[in-house]
Amino acid sequence: MSKPKVNSLRPGFMPPFILERIASSRSDTQLQSRVQRTLEMDRYFRDQRKPDVASAMAMPLGSPQPGQAARYIYSAEYQEVLPGTLVREEGQDETGDPAVDEAYRWLGVTYRFFWDALQRNSIDNQGMPLLGTVHYGRDYENAFWNGAQMVFGDGDGEFFNRFTKALDVVGHELAHGVIEREAGLVYTYQSGALNESLADVFGSLTEQYHFEQTAAEADWLIGAELLTDRVQGRALRSMAAPGTAYDDPVLGKDPQPSHMNDFVETEEDNGGVHINSGIPNHAFYLAAMALGGYAWETCGLVWYDTLLDSRLMPESDFVTFAALIVENADRRFGSGSRESTVIREAWQAVGVIP
Repeated sequence: MSKPKVNSLRPGFMPPFILERIASSRSDTQLQSRVQRTLEMDRYFRDQRKPDVASAMAMPLGSPQPGQAARYIYSAEYQEVLPGTLVREEGQDETGDPAVDEAYRWLGVTYRFFWDALQRNSIDNQGMPLLGTVHYGRDYENAFWNGAQMVFGDGDGEFFNRFTKALDVVGHELAHGVIEREAGLVYTYQSGALNESLADVFGSLTEQYHFEQTAAEADWLIGAELLTDRVQGRALRSMAAPGTAYDDPVLGKDPQPSHMNDFVETEEDNGGVHINSGIPNHAFYLAAMALGGYAWETCGLVWYDTLLDSRLMPESDFVTFAALIVENADRRFGSGSRESTVIREAWQAVGVIP
């Protein structure tokens, strides 16, 4: 049974409440102005309907060979245009521009993870070309998936580095495309938090796969490379300990909960999508750590099975998702198996299921 397609708000990596804190702080007015511009652009993109992939840009052809990425990196040249000027495509040598070459490399690594670990051929599972635009805007403080491509800002250099620097950020944005194609999780409230969590999960797994890290060896941080030395924090999110990623005089304190007892009821941030995603994130971490070994070989398979499950609806909540996770763990590893038991206990530990 095919799932209904829903036009959802555009997901962005940077939580808006962090940018709002910077914009309202007493830092220099030039920085405040740049951050305010990022917020205005993000609001614009959130209000846009999904672009028509065929007409939004001249789409290059995908790779004719399954297992081979087709990457096209553009530069917006500090303008607010998409896709921009093509500067590197599949098979070409490095350009010497760090943002261009990082986007190219990390998109290839993410493609390889989805292909090798999950047997998925790109975003649409049919070899869709991977389009990335770098140098978007001036000091743009975000990265996003717009329904047709990934877009990366350069950051301000004061609080945030360029968004292509972090493999898990690039993986996170590509994963949003996969999530949109498969489940179309509406980007508000609990379904939106699941959307964000799944992107974090696959972004983290991409990094773990690339560096051959077991669950015990991984840092379980999201966006660690984004923060400059000025920020008092380790990353933007922590799957191991939601709520502890940063505590900074300007950015504020990481608001993520790790348990349903602390679920945040809010109308901000599309109903708390970047906040309450800490709960399903932590469930994944607990299950992966309890099972040990390579997380993409156990929990990663079950989470991906659930993303593909026709019963996962665009507005599914945490309880629905957790129930499907447990059923898919039973199906893949056997009812009563160690894997199934551990995964169920992880969702119990964060208070989603009894």
